[in-house]
Amino acid sequence: MSYAAQELRLRQQTTLAPRLQQSVKLLQMSALEFTTAVQHALANNPFLEDSSDDMPVDPSVAGMPTTLGAGGNESVGGETAEPSGPGGEEGAAEAAPADNNDYAPEYASDAPGEYSGDYPTSHGSGAQGNDLAHWVAASPSLCERLLHELSGYAVNDRDRALAAFIIDALDSDGYLRTPLCELAGDAGFDPEPDEGEWLAALKLVQSLDAPGLGARDLRECLLLQLRARQCPGQALAINIIENHLERLGRNDMQGLQRLLGCEAEDLQQACALIRGLDPKPGRRYDNQAPAYVVPDVYVSKYQSRWRVVPNRQAMPRARLYQTYADLFRRARVDNRSPMAQELQEARWLVRNVEQRYTTIQRVAEAIVKRQQRFFEYGEVALRPLMLREVADDLDMHESTVSRATANKYMVTPRGVFEFRHFFSRELATESGGSCSSAAVRALIKELIDAEDPSEPLSDVTLTERLAANGIVVARRTVTKYRGQMRLAPADLRRH
Repeated sequence: MSYAAQELRLRQQTTLAPRLQQSVKLLQMSALEFTTAVQHALANNPFLEDSSDDMPVDPSVAGMPTTLGAGGNESVGGETAEPSGPGGEEGAAEAAPADNNDYAPEYASDAPGEYSGDYPTSHGSGAQGNDLAHWVAASPSLCERLLHELSGYAVNDRDRALAAFIIDALDSDGYLRTPLCELAGDAGFDPEPDEGEWLAALKLVQSLDAPGLGARDLRECLLLQLRARQCPGQALAINIIENHLERLGRNDMQGLQRLLGCEAEDLQQACALIRGLDPKPGRRYDNQAPAYVVPDVYVSKYQSRWRVVPNRQAMPRARLYQTYADLFRRARVDNRSPMAQELQEARWLVRNVEQRYTTIQRVAEAIVKRQQRFFEYGEVALRPLMLREVADDLDMHESTVSRATANKYMVTPRGVFEFRHFFSRELATESGGSCSSAAVRALIKELIDAEDPSEPLSDVTLTERLAANGIVVARRTVTKYRGQMRLAPADLRRH
């Protein structure tokens, strides 16, 4: 008599409540996505009605869809009017008074004024016992994803550091454009890594996540992807990439067939396989702003104070349709569960919409409070700012602040900016202070704009000019920042 083997496994799993799932989902939406979601709920849930028409709208700050340029800081048509209101402390960021909540939920405890919010907080002690939202998947950048995956590999600290240098040097397409020997700069490796170590680290990076990342040219990118597959026509496709990629680019099918000595059907299969590869694998992690956005808030100066005013036209509101709710409560029907579920979902939506507005407003105020010099003097005055700093100040979890800054935009006198534009990592200065990486990029651009076109500044010279101003960065960092701003190297800028 045989017995089937039985195994008992214990697994711990975190499940978000539906209300929390909805609140997190609404928070990370852009203004356009959020408006669509609320309008869909209003059209399909009989217990909801639109209360947007009841809100007073200030025509001087009425929102409008805004075309955003590639740089993310194109100014909008027309100036933003300055809101009026009582004075406050000099230089402090101030919000417009909140609107009165004019919907009437069925129970008094459902009122937004008494609602503590679904988003997790830090409780001021670093405790995260109630933090469920950080389990929700976010959209990490290419560098974050690769570094996270690298942390799971059992490699020594030296190899891990070399791989991290390579990951940090990848451009938005996922390519490594900088020579390996120039990556470390003045990092102080002892002994200096040789070519074999760099190639081993590069091979490690190329094995992370999606095939094709870390390639140094198009041919290598395609080969990495192709060799990771096992499919018909692979060998012929590899031959084409290695030896005849230019001819394929000219679509010279007859010449390819003659050189390869293969059947036309096999050639078509191999070419289709190549064309199905991704020539820019890093773009799938590209979270750049869309070309068409709706701002969430307006920032303007009024009586020497910077104020944050919400964009009313980007704030669709919903309230409980009290008449239907009362009728349903008094109704006597056999099966109440479907309608009861819709009523519960209506209450959740009303709460979560209000909570979204409150969270975005508070985060915007915190950003403006810390970046007032940027609004006064521009990009060079942008100070280092981390999500953790805002989260601690607002008693929120860092994941909540991250979602509140994703795909959110503010209109300022200097243009339209995504909230995340104001978060920049800290770089040390020679005097012991600090500056933001965004400020360094702005200084590099100023130096290049003021250079002699016949004698453009090389990356080495730019590094020396920054050092003369007390900002010590590696030459490879200057090269990386110049590439991020899509500025050509010195030899291509020479007129």
